[in-house]
Amino acid sequence: MDILIRPAVPAEYAELGEITAQAYLQDGLLDFGEGDVYLAELRDVAKRAAASDVRVATRDGILLGGVTFVPRPGPMADIARPEEAEIRMLAVARAGRGRGAGEALVRACVERARAVEGCRSVVLSTQRTMHAAHRIYERLGFVRTPERDWNPMPELLDITLLTYQLTL
Repeated sequence: MDILIRPAVPAEYAELGEITAQAYLQDGLLDFGEGDVYLAELRDVAKRAAASDVRVATRDGILLGGVTFVPRPGPMADIARPEEAEIRMLAVARAGRGRGAGEALVRACVERARAVEGCRSVVLSTQRTMHAAHRIYERLGFVRTPERDWNPMPELLDITLLTYQLTL
């Protein structure tokens, strides 16, 4: 059976939150590990779902991962400007990697963006070490926008997020 991308339902929020948190922890993406304040944000799928569109990837009924699609600037957007949608918190469980779930989630976000009236591009932020994600973005036509790179914690000089954009 193929990967199915669909809206997350409340009964999946805890599992998706844990998949997202574990993906970031296991890949060493949180500078402060289990003590990182961002970990609570990663686990809080209900908060994301209340302000954006959370999608999940499943195969044979098993939750493989998820993504937060932000259709326009607002409380869940980090870098989106008017006429831009944003992709956030893309995560695939370690056991589900290499099966196309991450790419399917990104493709679903691009399709959702095309359906948003007035949306002209999709943007996202990523860490320097997320090489597999970078390959997905570039394969789908996203281009680096180094002029938009940013630091979510300016007091820590070594946390610079790279940015990508896809013009629709």
